[in-house]
Amino acid sequence: MSGVEEKRSVTVEIAGSRYRMTTDADPADLARLAAVINGRIERLGPKAARAASPAQVLAVVALALAEDLSEAEARLARVEERTRNTLDAAIERIDAHLGTAT
Repeated sequence: MSGVEEKRSVTVEIAGSRYRMTTDADPADLARLAAVINGRIERLGPKAARAASPAQVLAVVALALAEDLSEAEARLARVEERTRNTLDAAIERIDAHLGTAT
């Protein structure tokens, strides 16, 4: 095998509509992601479904997911910065210790 994923037709259901796509993504992964979206829609409640169009509901969910992603990226950046600072401090202590040991 050449390592190139084969494209296949996959159908996912989001907000009661079925979407068929050709993709090399794992169908199970797409189903899991669709379930995340459907869960967010359910959390909005039936009132939101009655008051808003399907496109508006999906826009609200997309914005909420984008906000979650932005927050996760910011947390990751903070963890990476703390990790760099911790490693830099450890290297400085090791260098200082090695400098006094010789």
